[in-house]
Amino acid sequence: MLLETTGRLSGEPRRTPISGRLDGAAFWLASDHGETSNYARTFKANNRIRAHIRGRWNTGTASLLPGDDPFAGLATLPRFNSSIVRALGTDPLTVLIDLDR
Repeated sequence: MLLETTGRLSGEPRRTPISGRLDGAAFWLASDHGETSNYARTFKANNRIRAHIRGRWNTGTASLLPGDDPFAGLATLPRFNSSIVRALGTDPLTVLIDLDR
């Protein structure tokens, strides 16, 4: 998936390839570095996003879920992706993107 956010300082669109799990009108991912990751800080400033999923742009709203267990969500992701977050992540955090469908 390609995630587009609005830069919290520049106001310019920023596109970042990410991986996660699509579940109906929701997209789940784990932030490797919790609330200190750049896109988590961007979500706090402006949580409206665009997501390019399966060849189509969708709008949505991102929410940080600090009370959720990110490791449970990682178990549902492809092994390669989840192993990178487990190995390199300093403070994994679950992020939920509610898609406007």
